[in-house]
Amino acid sequence: QGHRCASRQGPSSSGCLSPDCRSAAGAGGMNEAGSGHNDRFDFPKRYRLTKTDEYSSVFGFRRAIKSPNFLLHYRPRSGELPEADEYRPARLGVVVPKKLVKAAVRRNLIKRLAREQFRLLRPTLPSFDLVLRLAAKPGRPDRHALAAEIVELLHRLNRQKR
Repeated sequence: QGHRCASRQGPSSSGCLSPDCRSAAGAGGMNEAGSGHNDRFDFPKRYRLTKTDEYSSVFGFRRAIKSPNFLLHYRPRSGELPEADEYRPARLGVVVPKKLVKAAVRRNLIKRLAREQFRLLRPTLPSFDLVLRLAAKPGRPDRHALAAEIVELLHRLNRQKR
């Protein structure tokens, strides 16, 4: 009955590796906002395109910046307060077609890279709705090269529109 022996796993941890999160977990597992995770790495809804109409309006604006693997479609955000961009932060949508990348693991990797680079550069970006679309089948997935390409696209958008 070797297959029925007790599990060697200990009690589950909070799933966080940073020292800040461990100290929060030690103090009841909650941060200031009341959630059990570190909010510095979140990608909240206010920074995402969530509806089909939002994607359609960006594609319909017909402006894009091209790189070897990606197209960055953009559209200025309309809002009630034109002088205050912090009320209308840049938002991102990511499209990775199954036709170009068959494996879900690789599609998710590309999406994670895009969201992370956007998260890091968002404070410097103008008030735009962005859709990053994979336009060419990438060769061997080199995460550093893909991340650098995404950063370059965001910098080009910034230089072009500021």
